Amino acid sequence: MSDRHEVLLDVRGLKMHFPVKTGLFSGTRGYIYAVDGVDFQVKKGETLGLVGESGCGKSTTARAIAQLYRPTAGEVFLNHKDLTKLRAAELIEARKNMQMVFQDPYASLNPRMTAGDIIAEPLRIFKKNGLLVASKEEIDDRVEQLMEKVGLSRFFKNRYPHEFSGGQRQRIGIARSLALNPQLILCDEPVSALDVSIQSQILNLFKDLQEEFGLTYLFIAHDLSVIKYISNRVAVMYLGLIVEIADANDLYKNPLHPYTEALLSAAPIPDPKIEAKRQRIILTGDVPSPDKQRPGCNFYDRCPKRMDVCKKVRPSLKETEPGHQVSCFLYHKPE
Repeated sequence: MSDRHEVLLDVRGLKMHFPVKTGLFSGTRGYIYAVDGVDFQVKKGETLGLVGESGCGKSTTARAIAQLYRPTAGEVFLNHKDLTKLRAAELIEARKNMQMVFQDPYASLNPRMTAGDIIAEPLRIFKKNGLLVASKEEIDDRVEQLMEKVGLSRFFKNRYPHEFSGGQRQRIGIARSLALNPQLILCDEPVSALDVSIQSQILNLFKDLQEEFGLTYLFIAHDLSVIKYISNRVAVMYLGLIVEIADANDLYKNPLHPYTEALLSAAPIPDPKIEAKRQRIILTGDVPSPDKQRPGCNFYDRCPKRMDVCKKVRPSLKETEPGHQVSCFLYHKPE
């Protein structure tokens, strides 16, 4: 683990449970345990990739960190401030250092606003709340600079979202996220809705911006090749829990958790010789529903290496070697 002063984002015991109602005036009959106790840290200037199957809680984790969902439990420290304890006005100020890029570049942009107004909106909100001193001319200059920075002509600022391609719309979203000079950007599958040829351009843009502005990313994706390319470290998530965290190269060369092994075995390899030699791990059964809390390991029903203890006791995330943590009794004994 890094020294405390190097950590920008510290997530501790994060839980996000959604109540299930039986009717409009009925009580709660249960919960969806979308995120059920997540712990991780993101160091300044790094990219932590968060990967896992659809429905495992990746996007919910990002939204709970940003306080778009108020977490059921847990703490989210940004610059040593717990965001879960902040009042509305304090949270607006804290969000200056944390912005988000969403998955769908069309749905995340207001179709009735021009590109220039969309990028300027954070600046105007902060000015309205007395947190920013800037004239209209300064805001307009900032918008034009940001558009050029993300590869868009400043002459497009009066166009509407429907007049742009998918990749251009995502560039608008990225420019908006940069408006307030944030330290941390939460990237919620920002390239999954784009063509493959455009994905590489956007990924390279993220890398260039990180180098220029010293940005820190939490980068969510289900594409393992995207995560490997963009990330310094990788966290693997399954059914609301993180099961393994390691340096990106270490994780891809030496996966420890049975779920991580199965996930990597399913990733396509461009070399047909390697593809022919490798052994694919086929998981049995379906992904369990997140409407139940299990006393043991969430992966128990599908794990090819399960033991009796796995059904009764939930393994905690523990370090097996420097920088490599895994939640599995194959590598540490139950407490």
